[in-house]
Amino acid sequence: MSEQRISRRDVMGAAGLAAGALLAGSRVCAVAGAQPSRTGGGGRFRYCLNTSTIRGQKLGLAREIDVTAEAGYDAIEPWVSSLQEHTRSGGTLSDIRKRIEDKGLTVESAISFPRWIVDDDAVRAEAVEQVKREMDLLAQIGGKRIAAPPAGATGGAEIDLLRAAERYRALLELGDQTGVVPQVEVWGPSKNLHRLGQSMFVVIESGHPKACLLPDVYHIFKGGSDFHGFKTISSRTIQVFHLNDYPANPPRETIRDGDRVMPGDGIAPMTQILRDLCDNDSEAVLSLELFSQVYWDKDPLAVAREGLAKMKAAVHAAVSDG
Repeated sequence: MSEQRISRRDVMGAAGLAAGALLAGSRVCAVAGAQPSRTGGGGRFRYCLNTSTIRGQKLGLAREIDVTAEAGYDAIEPWVSSLQEHTRSGGTLSDIRKRIEDKGLTVESAISFPRWIVDDDAVRAEAVEQVKREMDLLAQIGGKRIAAPPAGATGGAEIDLLRAAERYRALLELGDQTGVVPQVEVWGPSKNLHRLGQSMFVVIESGHPKACLLPDVYHIFKGGSDFHGFKTISSRTIQVFHLNDYPANPPRETIRDGDRVMPGDGIAPMTQILRDLCDNDSEAVLSLELFSQVYWDKDPLAVAREGLAKMKAAVHAAVSDG
């Protein structure tokens, strides 16, 4: 091979092209939305309200749907227990589905806590039956996904991750029958699946084409993983992302769910997280998930509107040129 001389101008020119490409990548969410938010301002991202954010006001499912729509969200992430409470009180799921559709919302995910991952065969069998029932409920209201956190495995012995992957696949196969996809949820306080890498191992080794991950800013911090891990995860794998923030205090060791704050009000590297999602061509649904009594003591519509505004501000900061 003949020797080639490369000038400083050549190097600087190439560096400029590379920087331009990176900048274009960081703006991709702002210019190329295949499924844009109905309220604008987010490019590929759509915005969802996890009803935990206003759960403390005890509004009931119907009013939670109304608040979500009035605040301007694209989607709702209800708790399965709210659906069950609604039917126990005489309501119907067909009415809920119509209400959701009439408000222009979609049900991108839902929250439940079946103990699908545990080693106890009897408990796990009961959890599988629970998931069947809950997927059926969600299918009736047009639900697309359901969270699959490592419930029941927050302490005790560590669970073999290959076994966890087999158990997750069993949930995915249930989802094939109902059209509702379970998402492995990272849980920071758990002894199992508290790390991003552990959770992705279960996703990958399930060997199922619909396997996916449900990340959460607070849980990634609490579990000790580095946020740069999102650079390595494809957009297909993250379909819903729980967005929130955490303060400087309490520290990682003692921080709890109730300490979460609105996006941008804490110290999470929000811009980095959202830019990494953008650079991977993410079309994730960003779902605001908070558990704070501070917000539960306020007007729910005001809280929902504030959360949406702060999510959009965080996205704007991440995709802007500045």
